[in-house]
Amino acid sequence: MSLLSQYGWNSHFEQYYTSFLHQGLEAARVTAINGYNHTIISNKGLSAAILAGTLMNSKETWELPKVGDWVVCKPYDDQSIIIDVLPRQNAISRKLPGRSSQQQVIAANLDAALIIQGLDRDFNLQRLQRYLQQVYQCGIQPVIILNKQDLVDDPEAYRRQVLELGYKCPVLLTSALDRAQLESWTSQYLQAGKTFALLGSSGVGKSTLFNALSGIVIQKEGNLSTFNNKGKHTTTARQLVMLPNGSMLIDSPGMREFGLTIDADEGVSFYHPQIEERSANCRFRDCTHQQEPGCAVIAAVEAGTLPVNVYRNYLKLVREQYHYQASSMEKKRMDQQFGKLSKQINALRKKRKY
Repeated sequence: MSLLSQYGWNSHFEQYYTSFLHQGLEAARVTAINGYNHTIISNKGLSAAILAGTLMNSKETWELPKVGDWVVCKPYDDQSIIIDVLPRQNAISRKLPGRSSQQQVIAANLDAALIIQGLDRDFNLQRLQRYLQQVYQCGIQPVIILNKQDLVDDPEAYRRQVLELGYKCPVLLTSALDRAQLESWTSQYLQAGKTFALLGSSGVGKSTLFNALSGIVIQKEGNLSTFNNKGKHTTTARQLVMLPNGSMLIDSPGMREFGLTIDADEGVSFYHPQIEERSANCRFRDCTHQQEPGCAVIAAVEAGTLPVNVYRNYLKLVREQYHYQASSMEKKRMDQQFGKLSKQINALRKKRKY
């Protein structure tokens, strides 16, 4: 098996790579990014890499190489120059913090996302649903990891709360400090040749878990802030590491904000099993579950069979998607107007030339 195959190379990337063969370019996977510095793995091994100027000038920020991306590059002295990015199979993204409507790609070409919540202070079903929605929106399979089970009296009660949400994904209890517990689920869920991303807010134990699974200290672990007992940001750069069993794990900085994204030309949708189950009985096929007559979802809330907090959280996330889509469409409209203006200016310049 080639080194590229060990790192997840498959027929999807092969078909796009063939057009670059005659240019003498090598295929590689991005394993780390720190500022403008990239690390890639090719059949020749690890090397440092920089982005070609034409690539930086022709791509949107979210289209530039991210950890997990497959790229084509050419050697130059003791490093490589990344020429282009091969089309992604998928990518996990979030809305940039603040009022921006732009998306930030966190990692690319994943087989699953490990959503981590700590049972000491971080456990929050609404936040969990936010992560689940975005992961499903990106077409990626989630696995929920409830960490720090050794710090609560009844960890199974927390697991039941998550299972009651109805999502069809694994929900695992663990402690990053317990080697036997880690081995019990990693042998089943982290398969060789597959790529997984760790997602979660600061303080959930992501770095501790990452270090325990990799067998080496990759990131410096942080303490809790004495001011608000929230976790400090301990990971400052994203990276992909091959685990001892041959699977790959991508760590990323803890995220205090995890805004939902949706393309401007897509319809707003929100996957929630309890909503989906009841919406099949709504009078109208395009029911928004807010004020339409004959809405089975609203009827379930009024009857007490659908918890009010679940319904309110659903509406909140759907409205957030609407807001992001509206902002994204406005940005596209402004870009189109700017493009037309640029063409007019260029045409005027050509006309005035002697």
